[in-house]
Amino acid sequence: MHVLAGHRIEFTVFAAVLALVVMLGFWAARWRRPQDMHSLEEWGLGGRAFGNWVTWFLLGGDIYTAYTLVAVPALVYGIGAVGFFAVPFAVLTTPLVYLLVTRAWSVAHVHGFVTPAEFVRARFGSRSLAGMVAVTGLVATMPYVALQLVGLSVVLATMGITGDWPLVAAFTLLAACTFRSGLRAPALMSIVKDLLLLWTVLAAMLVIAMTPRGLANAFRTAKEHFDLTPNSGDGLLLGSANHLSYATLAVGSALAMFAYPHVLTGVLAARNRATLQRNMAALPVYTIALGLIALLGYVALSKGVVPLDGDLNTVVPMLFHQVFPDWFAGIALAAIGVGALVPAAVMSIAAGNLYTRSIYREYLRPHATPAQEARVSRYASLGVKLGAVGCILLLDPQFAVDLQLIGGVIVLQTVPAVGLGLFTAWFHRRALLAGLVAGLLTGLVMLYQIPQLGADGRTVVRAHFGGSAWPLSHLGLPTDAAVYVGVLALVVNLAVAVAVTPLLRRRGVPSGPDVTHPEDYTADEGDPALHRMTELVDGDAGLPTHAR
Repeated sequence: MHVLAGHRIEFTVFAAVLALVVMLGFWAARWRRPQDMHSLEEWGLGGRAFGNWVTWFLLGGDIYTAYTLVAVPALVYGIGAVGFFAVPFAVLTTPLVYLLVTRAWSVAHVHGFVTPAEFVRARFGSRSLAGMVAVTGLVATMPYVALQLVGLSVVLATMGITGDWPLVAAFTLLAACTFRSGLRAPALMSIVKDLLLLWTVLAAMLVIAMTPRGLANAFRTAKEHFDLTPNSGDGLLLGSANHLSYATLAVGSALAMFAYPHVLTGVLAARNRATLQRNMAALPVYTIALGLIALLGYVALSKGVVPLDGDLNTVVPMLFHQVFPDWFAGIALAAIGVGALVPAAVMSIAAGNLYTRSIYREYLRPHATPAQEARVSRYASLGVKLGAVGCILLLDPQFAVDLQLIGGVIVLQTVPAVGLGLFTAWFHRRALLAGLVAGLLTGLVMLYQIPQLGADGRTVVRAHFGGSAWPLSHLGLPTDAAVYVGVLALVVNLAVAVAVTPLLRRRGVPSGPDVTHPEDYTADEGDPALHRMTELVDGDAGLPTHAR
């Protein structure tokens, strides 16, 4: 490993913070340790007993990731206003998720579900549909974990650290502490992550304050920059051709957020419905930080920041290195690093749970013991990290944000079964399966048709899988407008499910049995039917609890 002389203090501070966070992850195995950690209830969901503060930090660590700190400002730096789609996406996410998570929490606790695929199996009585939901969730999670790898790798590159082994070492330590401590590790690590995020937002505000004429200069410089580029798709303001892409990106990403397995893992770990409701009401506070961090793309342009080796994902780390003292920059870079490690841990745990409960136990070993489930989930979570590395090698997108958007295209196709299934069982199980397959095929074909373009917006760098905005010109329309692939694929998915359901009923094809009941979706702490762990992990040890 080689650290350039000008980065030694940065690296020392960065490494110290990262070491502290990893040690905290290992110590988490002792934090309110239950008598038996060898079950998915404890290892994979932290005993389903996190209170207000731990849930707040865990969900924040789940949702606001390296995507926030690296990918969004890089997109703003590269193409301007379109990159701000992440702000309305975050605004839309919370009310949408608010409507869904309490119902998901209740029915999961009543029936002991750990994954969304288990709920689909119970709601629609279909192993095949549940298996497809599980596989879809696993495949969609890998690009998102890959985005975290990108976030950490650009920080290391900015500090002059060459070679792949430092990145491998960091994720090996992450894998080791989550292997040992389960969800308790990222729950505690997320507290440090959010404190570092606060530091980073403070750094962002200082960057803006230290810029002559502040934001006015940043906006003016950005406008001058985009006016001179040959790419007609960029700009300080949205062009008419970008309106549809911007809107569908925001809506599609908001819908996809609930469908990701790692978000539901954070939800199911909460103690009760009130905990979730309070957190969903307060989470929009993070949107303020997101808006400020996105503005760093324009600030970097005004500061004359040049991406390292042409990699736009290095814009924010290079900005911190350029404008701050080394020790200050080291802490800000550590925020990006920890902001990558924490969500990657939750995502891999969620994917491990999904594989274990909905594939391993369902198809391979139906009578697996809780200890066997926990062991398989541990190893499956390691496999997800390896799959994420494969995503980087296979896709190599221009902007790291495309990794999240491509994963969103895939996971969006589970929304009819999981999201709508929380409110209605009207859909036929085979219609939902047909819609899911149709949506996935549509999404993959459209993603294949999207090239990766160069900085001029015309030169084709890569012929396929270069982004997630599908040009409507493929339909023969005389327009430069594009639409987020995930939304179009979801429309196809829903159209098939809605059309095929009455046809199957007319033919007398039986629906699967729904083993859930209306009261299951409103059950709360104190309900005798509720599956509840006996140990509270977030204090309040004197409150009454109910054994399973």
